[in-house]
Amino acid sequence: MSSAASPVIAVLSQGCAANFGDGEKIARALSAQHPDCSISFEFPTEQPLAFYLNVCTVKGNGTALKLLQQAITTFPQAPVFITGCAPKDFQEEARKISDKITFTSLRALESLDSIAPEGLQNDMRILRQSPFVGIVNIEEGCLDACAFCSTKLVKGRLQSMPEDAIMEQVQRLVDDGCLEIQLTGQDCACYGFDTGTNLANLTQKILVQVPGDYKIRLGMGNPRHILGYKDALLECFQDERLYQFLHVPVQSGSERVLQLMNRKHSVKDFRNFALELQEKFPLFTLSTDLIVGFPGETDADFQETLDLLKETRPTVCNITRFVARKGTVAARIEKANTADTPAVSDSVKHDRSAKLFDAFQQIAQENNQRWVGKTCTVVTEKQGHRAGTTIARNGAYRPVALQGNIPAGKALQVRITKAEPFALIGERL
Repeated sequence: MSSAASPVIAVLSQGCAANFGDGEKIARALSAQHPDCSISFEFPTEQPLAFYLNVCTVKGNGTALKLLQQAITTFPQAPVFITGCAPKDFQEEARKISDKITFTSLRALESLDSIAPEGLQNDMRILRQSPFVGIVNIEEGCLDACAFCSTKLVKGRLQSMPEDAIMEQVQRLVDDGCLEIQLTGQDCACYGFDTGTNLANLTQKILVQVPGDYKIRLGMGNPRHILGYKDALLECFQDERLYQFLHVPVQSGSERVLQLMNRKHSVKDFRNFALELQEKFPLFTLSTDLIVGFPGETDADFQETLDLLKETRPTVCNITRFVARKGTVAARIEKANTADTPAVSDSVKHDRSAKLFDAFQQIAQENNQRWVGKTCTVVTEKQGHRAGTTIARNGAYRPVALQGNIPAGKALQVRITKAEPFALIGERL
């Protein structure tokens, strides 16, 4: 990377790992096109040559608009380019803040014929936010049409990346010092459905053909796609180089609400998969998502969601109060406010999300308590929120807090001494 005196281009990403992966691709494209500039992934302290805001609006426009406001207020002379999940309604709101912004895209920025693969030029390190984490976007788009989702409006239908290109990128990142490879996309579970393969086949190929000291973290996948190759995928988790972690969003425990959401899996699908996963791998980290307050959700529907949470006992649960995204089917359902699908009041949404959170916090504490007294290998990741602590990850991708300021990328043997709902506490051996 260029010296500190070089002009700086700020590439700021929000949201999921897939968006951060796109942000790194944008940074590599910009670095190749502007070799005399340095790239910053942090908000700059001096005026940059330009801002590239790689935004996320999946839970609403507020966070993205706040970042835009911060950029134009702090450095009003700096050009602002916006990429990422920027649907039409966000663009309209953004232009009310400033008419001096440009909307662009990763595809517009990348010129693959003129850029060395993945930004690797001569002996330079591949440009990325963490020297130890490599993000590999394996697909874009999805095969679903969930009523609440605005991402589909931007990302479109599934496009899987070629296996050979993914394998080459993973090998390059491992050779460049990455200890963690994140395979990511909008819906990793349907990877390869358009090219005749699947996520299990891809993962197995990487494990067999890419040697090295690294771990793979699989990205989010919808339940219905996983079922077709479930046994092969579970077999992959026998390899220690695959984090025992999966993000499988169920969204509701009510079959009726799932149908309203146009989700194509059943509650039974998710329940059976979750219970089988936890039977085979008792300390597995299962992450899921739940939405409360979808139009038409009744008290009985909510109770089914609460019951499913208590039965499947996920280790991570992202609880969201429904917010209609402009242009989606769900927005039209909420606006119609019919007798069959009445809008749910904000007060009810808050009450239901609080009940879910309270139940989940107890489950998370009990899940983490099972780690106490166990020894495990962890890899340090970053400084902790508490002064003088470091956060590491164990083989189930659980965060482990350690005393001391330990550099990132260190493999350590630790004993888990205490459990909190959202972290483990460990001591070095």
